[in-house]
Amino acid sequence: MSLIPYALVRPFLFGMDPEAAHDFTMNTLAKGQGTPLQLAWSAPMVHDPITLAGLPFPNRVGMAAGLDKNARCIDALAAMGFGFVEVGTVTPKGQPGNPKPRMFRLPAAQGLINRLGFNNDGLEAFIANVKKSTVRAQGKPLLLGLNIGKNAATPIEDATNDYLICLEGVYPHADYVTVNISSPNTKNLRALQSDEALDALLGAIAAKRETLAAAQGRRVPIFVKIAPDLDEAQVQVIAATLQRHGMDGVIATNTTLSREAVQGLPHAEEAGGLSGAPAFEASNQVIRQLRAALGPGYPIIGVGGIMSGEDAAAKIRAGADVVQIYSGLIYAGPGLVSDAAKAIRALR
Repeated sequence: MSLIPYALVRPFLFGMDPEAAHDFTMNTLAKGQGTPLQLAWSAPMVHDPITLAGLPFPNRVGMAAGLDKNARCIDALAAMGFGFVEVGTVTPKGQPGNPKPRMFRLPAAQGLINRLGFNNDGLEAFIANVKKSTVRAQGKPLLLGLNIGKNAATPIEDATNDYLICLEGVYPHADYVTVNISSPNTKNLRALQSDEALDALLGAIAAKRETLAAAQGRRVPIFVKIAPDLDEAQVQVIAATLQRHGMDGVIATNTTLSREAVQGLPHAEEAGGLSGAPAFEASNQVIRQLRAALGPGYPIIGVGGIMSGEDAAAKIRAGADVVQIYSGLIYAGPGLVSDAAKAIRALR
């Protein structure tokens, strides 16, 4: 168990502006990893192995992308007991993201709204940070996912080139790569989920992956992250397109644009993606539809609204193979990682 109970830390963090609290947390994790300070949030990894897309996941709970956009805290996050950590989203060039304020808490609903907009330091800095991580070199079980996107200034018709630049850059360093086409905070990005656009993008990514695999002698699995704001027909088209282009799995889901679950709450009408508990049911609905469309063997990573161990187990029952958390970490603290992993293991 970590040395400092999160219940003591949370009031301090929640007393700060949400983005200031985020920056403070990430700076603390970055500076503390590999030092005795890491004991403040460390926990033993719950052993619950599963193989997906040819990858040996040491347990079925991962860190979702978006928290560590610049890959600064991989080792610190690993110390919390995650079986896999996904960092990013990274874009070819660094960009500041959308204007502040751009993060809002909805504590009454255990929710968060963000419109960060892929703020990151760019591909070169991202890869340099990934190389600094030592946890896998030390032989500790952890899988690393690298999440890629497009620059805000890149026209949507040129988006594929941004993804191919990022794929080539991260490929040698990733256990798997995630193609993020579902953030609501980059203009027109979700249009890439439409039939023809998705077909063209994934076709180009699949071809690039074959070239990289031949050159490097290593075939890296590719996952695609989709939105919860899809109807069943759209989910079926996406499922068929993923399979047609040989994508190795799907991450369901990103944040939602719906405000149905938070109507009337302070900040509820802020623009951006809503995450946390209000996204739980929408995410599970997409997971159930994906599982029905994809069949029993296709890897699904479930993410959205996991605030407890039981929530994590419910994601698995809905059809996910493994899960990721993010907002739940903010509300419940690092103990959620082991709670979720134990709850999932109990389903076996």
